Amino acid sequence: MINVVADHLSYLGPEATPSEELHINDSFPNEQLLVISDQATPRYADLVNVKSCGVLPPGLYHQQRKKFLSDTRYYIWEEPLLYKLCGDGVYKRCLPEDEVESVLYHCHAATYGGHFGVEKAIAKVLQVGFYWPIMFKDARDFVMTCNKCQQIGNNFKRHKIPQQGILKVELFDVWGIDFMAPFPPYNNLYILVAVDCFKMGGSHCYSHK
Repeated sequence: MINVVADHLSYLGPEATPSEELHINDSFPNEQLLVISDQATPRYADLVNVKSCGVLPPGLYHQQRKKFLSDTRYYIWEEPLLYKLCGDGVYKRCLPEDEVESVLYHCHAATYGGHFGVEKAIAKVLQVGFYWPIMFKDARDFVMTCNKCQQIGNNFKRHKIPQQGILKVELFDVWGIDFMAPFPPYNNLYILVAVDCFKMGGSHCYSHK
């Protein structure tokens, strides 16, 4: 079997071979397409800049700068983590945005989460040592979108069948009596049915001619 490509190349002369080697272009003209040009600023970027290198965010007025510097007293930067002194006197790790959903899932929807409300979910978050500024809002949104909570959370007491108390009695204390009469076409004119309520079903039937 003849290789068509090899057979064609065998008929080409020396003039068909390029005399100069091609220059390899090491540049990538479209490499700028891989650069992220629009990226949101991290939540704690300004605090980290102040704590790490003393750089204040630009464009702050006097009162804004004063408040910002006052708030930074409650934060500690230990590279690469930022901690905040909370109201209970314990430093808690400031959680970045990309870790919030995972923490809320483990504190609310996991096996040991219990699918409790917003307050208990936030209590668990604080107990494990995490903090972020809008934690109550994020926890409320997470609980409202939890599938299991939406399925069983609307079963209120008014939807349940009311329960009746059971009377506690002793043997032969309560009787139920039913009297039926007359029955002219039959031999028995009266029927008396007596039921002992304690025995739940035990009855006595008496007939009289």
